[in-house]
Amino acid sequence: MIMHSAAEYEGLVGWVLNLMEQIGELGVGIAVLLETFIPPIPSEALLPGAGFLAYEGRLNFWLAWLMATLGALAGAWLWYAIGAAFGRDRTRWVVGKIPLMEHEDFDRAEAFFGRWGGAAVLLGRCVPLVRSFISIPAGIERMSFVKFTLYTLLGSGVWNAIWIGLGFAFGPAIRPVLEQWSDVLSDAIIVIVIALLLWFVVARLVRNARRKRAS
Repeated sequence: MIMHSAAEYEGLVGWVLNLMEQIGELGVGIAVLLETFIPPIPSEALLPGAGFLAYEGRLNFWLAWLMATLGALAGAWLWYAIGAAFGRDRTRWVVGKIPLMEHEDFDRAEAFFGRWGGAAVLLGRCVPLVRSFISIPAGIERMSFVKFTLYTLLGSGVWNAIWIGLGFAFGPAIRPVLEQWSDVLSDAIIVIVIALLLWFVVARLVRNARRKRAS
């Protein structure tokens, strides 16, 4: 396998891959941990890049997977502790004060946990936004910490392996595309990301404004 430097790719794609290469596997774990507190930025946008860099020999596949899974576990532990320490009402208030988050995000996670019980911790790792908050009702209900940890490790481990594995498996197809079109793809990604973020922000702001007028 011919090793390519991520810096060889152009635009945003090259910058992101180069940054991931520089911060290494630990950085992958930190990014997944941060995603727990910045839910609009899903790990699904990051992990395939780690897999691709592993294909190129720039990251270690298994270490990147381990760091991503431990990052997810650390974030889950923090929300579990918050739920256990603050209780339902105060934690719901905290979630509502997070920029661009709403009480309904907490309510959805709580309803998901109420329907599926402990299995929600396992299944919720595959659902954006829900995975960030599913640990809260688990903490509020004082779910067995050992069971919670095992479910989180299993759910996060499988989910991270899928997305990192996709980046690795499709490496042979991704490399020639990036070599020729990374600058064009970078422009397209910027437009898409900005559009999605604007949609998310505007939708939330409009919804909040309507609620204030109705109250």
